[in-house]
Amino acid sequence: MDTALNYNYKVVKQFAIATVVWGVVGMLVGVIIAAQLAWPALNFDTAWLTYGRLRPLHTNAVIFAFGGSALFATSYYVVQRTCQVRLFSDALAAITFWGWQLVIVAAAISLPLGFTQGKEYAELEWPIDLLIAVVWVSYAVVFFGTLIKRKTSHIYVANWFFGAFILTVAILHIVNSAAMPATLTKSYSAYTGVQDAMIQWWYGHNAVGFFLTAGFLGMMYYFIPMQAERPVFSYRLSIVHFWALIFTYMWAGPHHLHYTALPDWTQSVGMVFSLILLAPSWGGMINGIMTLSGAWHKLRSDPILKFLIVSLSFYGMSTFEGPMMSIKTVNALSHYTDWTVGHVHSGALGWVGFITMGSIYYLIPRLSGKKAMWSTQLIEWHFWVATIGVVLYIASMWIAGVMQGLMWRAVNTDGTLTYSFVESVKATYPYYVIRVTGGALYLGGMLMMAFNVFKTVQGGHAVNTRIATLSPAHA
Repeated sequence: MDTALNYNYKVVKQFAIATVVWGVVGMLVGVIIAAQLAWPALNFDTAWLTYGRLRPLHTNAVIFAFGGSALFATSYYVVQRTCQVRLFSDALAAITFWGWQLVIVAAAISLPLGFTQGKEYAELEWPIDLLIAVVWVSYAVVFFGTLIKRKTSHIYVANWFFGAFILTVAILHIVNSAAMPATLTKSYSAYTGVQDAMIQWWYGHNAVGFFLTAGFLGMMYYFIPMQAERPVFSYRLSIVHFWALIFTYMWAGPHHLHYTALPDWTQSVGMVFSLILLAPSWGGMINGIMTLSGAWHKLRSDPILKFLIVSLSFYGMSTFEGPMMSIKTVNALSHYTDWTVGHVHSGALGWVGFITMGSIYYLIPRLSGKKAMWSTQLIEWHFWVATIGVVLYIASMWIAGVMQGLMWRAVNTDGTLTYSFVESVKATYPYYVIRVTGGALYLGGMLMMAFNVFKTVQGGHAVNTRIATLSPAHA
């Protein structure tokens, strides 16, 4: 019989708690900058509190600090459980934890000070980029080393998604971050002009595709079957989902550059692959939701399962909306508007946030020697408060975005613009206030989670949990 000593739960617990802490920080900064867009005086005329400084801090905090810590925690847990062996190296695993926290702190200091490469999701300057590369190589060694020494012949599908995410993010980061250092805090990209834009959005969209999708699908394929106590609906579909998704995603980046200097045929390639991407995305969503077959009644009483399943609803919605927005005629309306912001946050708050929260709620009691979270009722409140927050946020941005696009393209009979730009800004104000309200509710839910986690881990010690059959193929 396996004992808890077979597994390294320490690093999993560290990353799980870091996920919650950085989630609160990242979402707080998000609410602050959302409020600044409604009430600009909230930057207090201070350079490091301006929107331009805090916005990259927000994106890096929620993607790499919150999301990244969640991916480390869950991948380390899942690879041990499904391979039935301890992590390849405890020392390297510890290096990944402290190294990643150092990256986050360095980002939190350098970005408000204005040290940036100016690349979306890749703003951090070259010394931090080098540290990221070192941590990521260590992560890959730990993860794949654990797979190599596994005691099971089968590699469970969640590990395929985690593995693809780790390898692809390494390639994306190294290629896009190639730069010539000028000083310790300033560098210049190795690429110029439209080539720089193309590589940036090859990176940018696949940061979404692999960091924010493939990795979190690894969570989906483990934690939904475990929480529902049902096998994956179709293991064959999960394999088709994997290969179709990772092949197709790599080609979709040019849809970020419609109507720019990028060659038209390249834009069209991005559009076509974005449309194809709908099929594997929805195949995965259906596979996850249908895993509840025979266990739908559990949704009434299990708020953790609500988080996990509703996340898939947002995943399906976002992966329909994305391909639709990549169509050039639709993009002509949506580009540069808050519709894009609504789309991004339906995926970030609804899909990434909810699947992470559900997974962390699953993990924390098991890592703390408890039978359940301190308060199931608080999880329920968190779910509803966060859900209302997401709906307010994305609905306000969808409406604002479509309105902006229509106002910007409206012309009088003599060909002059019907509205000035400032008129569109004024018309957007009420929706910005609604967005702040939605974001504040989502942050409030995260604070409930932080309190619940704190009360759960008090005095707890890691214990072993059962190894469940996730699918017939994994039996």
